[in-house]
Order: sequence, then structure tokens, then C-alpha cells
Amino acid sequence: MRAKLRDTEIYFDIEGAGLVPDGKRMREKPVAFLIHGGPGADHTSFKPTLSPLSQKMQLVYFDHRGQGRSVRGAKETYTLDNNVEDMEALRRHLGLDQIVVIGASYGGMVALTYASRYPQNVSHLIAIVTVPDYRFLERAKVILAERGTDEQKAIAQRLWDGNFENEEQLREYFTVMRSLYSITYDPDSSPKAWDRAILSPDAINVAFGGFLRTYDIRSELSKITAPTLVIGARHDWICPPEFSEEIANAIPNADLRIFEHSGHSIRADEPEALLDAIAGFLVYKH
Repeated sequence: MRAKLRDTEIYFDIEGAGLVPDGKRMREKPVAFLIHGGPGADHTSFKPTLSPLSQKMQLVYFDHRGQGRSVRGAKETYTLDNNVEDMEALRRHLGLDQIVVIGASYGGMVALTYASRYPQNVSHLIAIVTVPDYRFLERAKVILAERGTDEQKAIAQRLWDGNFENEEQLREYFTVMRSLYSITYDPDSSPKAWDRAILSPDAINVAFGGFLRTYDIRSELSKITAPTLVIGARHDWICPPEFSEEIANAIPNADLRIFEHSGHSIRADEPEALLDAIAGFLVYKH
């Protein structure tokens, strides 16, 4: 489905009924927005791993402007600020009140910013493998120097410089870097999720070559009022777990969970435990 909003058109998809039979009445399930990362990836990496959550919530997947199946536009509009405002416009477009906000990686940065800017609209916040500010860039470079192969260090330079020339180069980056993103990575297995994704080099270039170098939400985190679960991964090379700890410390009454056997791609490394953590948090923090 598509929503024309603000100056763009956003692709979104919905999984699970919102209104379900419950004994003698109909019960309305909470609605969750799932915010994808990259930037420059799309929502499809969440499927089918997070589909079981649709038993508990109605899931709204969407692609950020200029990414995935959303309309391309002027690349200078591919900003975190616009991603946040597009998300708010989509919430209003769908006629929703409070939503559950689940963001991973760059999607977590959007989620944190949204929840601090629109605290009244968020019932629960789940921030997965994300960071509060630009310092992650230098930290990731140090970790890459320690753990990465020569090939990985070389191709990551395109990320730091924000100069991917086309989708093929971006796909090659994710292929070469797979063993860093996932500690269970098997070179003989076919990496279906990345093969299925529509990648957008413009979006990742604008971010890493521009606004992520000054991104800083630390002073705003105390404005978040929703029950919050912060999830980090012990072996995450690009959004290291110390940043998850900082985020949890800055948000009032936030819960912190560090996955000890995961890299950045918890969805690949510990999918069942991730689902259990999210579902358990939503039930417990009602």
C-alpha cells in the first residue's frame, strides 16, 4: 500500500488483523511501526523473522522515503528529520493514536528521535542495536581495524566516505561485510534477506557522508516517557553495546538487554530470543 504524505509517497505493508474476536467481544490489538535500518535498505529484512509478533500486535512495515518501494525524490531530502516527520504523517494518515515503536540500527535512531519529539504518541519503545550520536563512527572504525579482513576494511571506506556509486556496490559491501554483521554467518548459506532487499545508495551516502557525522540525540532522550526496552548485541561492530547502555541510562526507567551471542544482526544470530524479549516486554510493561 502507498500513502501520499508531505512531499513524498511512502510504501507500507500491514501484517495481522487489528480487530480480533475475543470471547463475546472484539478486541483491538496495539499497532506497531517497524522502522528499518541502513539507511538505504528496506523493510523486507524484518520478514519473516518478526512476523510472529503479528499475533500480539498489528504490524506496520514501511520504507523510508527514497528507499525500498517508496518514491525516489531529491536526495537532499533523505534526512533523519524527514524520516521522523514522515513517520508521524503516516501515523496520522492511518488514523492511529498511540503506537508501539520498534526501530533497529538506523531505524533505532529514527525511533529514539520520534519518541523524544512525540512522546505522547508512543505507548512502548523498543530500540535495537542503535546509537545516540555520531561517536559510533569512530568507534566502529577502531573495531573494524581490530576484527576486519583487509577486504572488509577496504570496502568499508565507501561507507565512511558516503560514495557508493550504485546498488551493485552497496550489495557488494553487505556481501563482503556479512561475517562482521552476523557471528553465525555461514559462507555456504544463501543470504536471502539481503538478496531480496531493494538497496538505495543515495540514502546511505547522504547519511554517512553527511548528517550522521553530526547526529546527536543524547540531550533529548530524557523526554521519552514510554516504557522503553533497549537491546544491544555483545559482538556488534557498528553499533557497539556500550551505546545501548548509554541510551538505557539516559531514558527514564528503561530496560536494557544485551544479547551475548549476537552481532549487529540479532535477527540472524538469535531470532527466537529476540522475539521472546520483544513479546515479553510488551506483555510485562502493559
